[in-house]
Amino acid sequence: MITGFDYGTSNCAMGVIQADSSVKLLPLEQGKVFMPSALYALDRDLVCEQVGLNITDAAVKQEFLRERSGQLNRAQRVRREEGFDSQEQSLFVGHEGFEQYMAWPGEGYFVKSPKSFLGASGLRPAAVHFFEDIVTAMMQAVKARAEAAAGDVINHTVIGRPVNFQGLESAQSNKQATDILTIAAKRAGFKSVEFLYEPIAAGLNFEQTLTTNKTVLVVDVGGGTTDCAMVRMGPNHKGNDERVQDFIGHSGERVGGNDLDIQLAGKHLMPLFGMSSKLKSGINVPTKAFWDAVSTNDVGAQANFIDKSTGFHLEQLLRDCIEPDLIQRFIALRKEKQNHHLVRSAEQTKIALSDQLSTSVDLGYIEAQLECLISREQFAHAIQRPVHKMTSLMSEAIKQAGVKPDLIYVTGGSAQSPVIRQAIEQKLGNIEVLDGDHFGSVAAGLTVWAQRIFT
Repeated sequence: MITGFDYGTSNCAMGVIQADSSVKLLPLEQGKVFMPSALYALDRDLVCEQVGLNITDAAVKQEFLRERSGQLNRAQRVRREEGFDSQEQSLFVGHEGFEQYMAWPGEGYFVKSPKSFLGASGLRPAAVHFFEDIVTAMMQAVKARAEAAAGDVINHTVIGRPVNFQGLESAQSNKQATDILTIAAKRAGFKSVEFLYEPIAAGLNFEQTLTTNKTVLVVDVGGGTTDCAMVRMGPNHKGNDERVQDFIGHSGERVGGNDLDIQLAGKHLMPLFGMSSKLKSGINVPTKAFWDAVSTNDVGAQANFIDKSTGFHLEQLLRDCIEPDLIQRFIALRKEKQNHHLVRSAEQTKIALSDQLSTSVDLGYIEAQLECLISREQFAHAIQRPVHKMTSLMSEAIKQAGVKPDLIYVTGGSAQSPVIRQAIEQKLGNIEVLDGDHFGSVAAGLTVWAQRIFT
C-alpha cells in the first residue's frame, strides 16, 4: 500500500488514494486524522526499548539490538529499579503523550515537536541515535494506526521535508535530518521512502483545483519552519511526471509556529515568573534562563535550563531580586518541568486570538487563580521578528523565480492567524491570497506524489 506521510512539527497525518482517485487522510487518534507530534515515556531509555520491541523485520531488528545494547541494558535496569512491570505501558504518543506529561510533568521524559531538533548543529552520535529512536517510536505508532484504519499493510511512502531544517550549515543539517528520518522510517517498517519539499506538496494538492495555468507562490507556515515555493501549475503541468522545471524558486528557514509561541510565552507569560523584575542593585534581572525555559525547540537551550548551574543561578537571583515571589514561582516551574506546558498555553492563546481580539490565559496548573490577559495587538507586537523572517522568505522565492506570482496560496496551521495573513498581504500588495487546508494540504499533496512515483 502507498501513502503520503506528513511527519510534521506540530502534527502527523497520513493519506491514501481512494478508488475514485481522491485523497483520504486516515484516522490516527480517537477518530481524528491529525495526531500531535508529541511523545512521553516513563524513562528516556524506555523509548529505545519500545522501538526494539516493535521492529518487525528480523534483520533490521537484529542490527538495532546490536547497536543499542547499552541503552537496552539501561532500560532493563530502569524497569527493575523503578518497579515498572514488563507489561506496563511505558510510551505514549499524540494526545496521550500530552495527557501523561500534564498529569506527571516532573516525572518521565517528554518531547514535543521532535522534528525541530533533527537538523540541530553539533549533535553528538548519542544524541542523533536518541532522536532516531524518538522518531522511530512515533512513526511505528502512526504506521500501525494507519494500517488498522486502512485494513492493509503500508510499504511505500513519501515523507514531507522543509526546504531547510536549520538555517546554519543547511547542507549538513539537511543531510543529518533526512538521514534520521530515513533510518526511522525503515525501522518503522516502510520498504520504500522518498522525500518531497512540503511547500511543493501543498502546491500539488492545490493544483488539482486549477482550471487555468498559474504561477503560484505557495507559503507553508508550519510548526517548525516556513517554506515558500514559486510553482508553475495548472492543466498543462499537473500530468507531468517530472516537475523540476515547474519549480522556479524556493526558500525556507527554521522559523514557524513554534517560534510564535515562544515569543508570546517569553514576552507576555515569563514576566509572571520574574523576567521583567529588577535586582536590588537596580539593574534588570538577567533573562537568559527565562528564554531557555520557553525555547522548547532548541536542544542547547533545554540542556541549559535543566543544568545544575541554572539552579544555582536562580537561587542567587532569589536572594538578589526585589520580587522573590516571582523567582520562586519560576524555580517551582523548573522543578516541576512545566515549561512545555507553559509554551502549549501560549500556543492555545495564539489559536484563540485567530477568532478573538483578546483572551485570558489560564495558568492554574502553575498556581491557583494565576492568569494573564493577552490581546491580538500584543500578540502581533510580540511576534514581529519571526513574522519579518517569514515575509522575507516570500520575497526571496519571488526573486529567485524572476517573475511575480499570479496568486498566493497559504497553508500551515499558523497561517490561520489574522496577524500572519495581514503581514503577507502587506508584504506583496495587490495579489490575491487564497487559503488552503491549513492542516491537511501537505499530507494530501504527498499522497498525490506517492501515487505518482510508486505506481
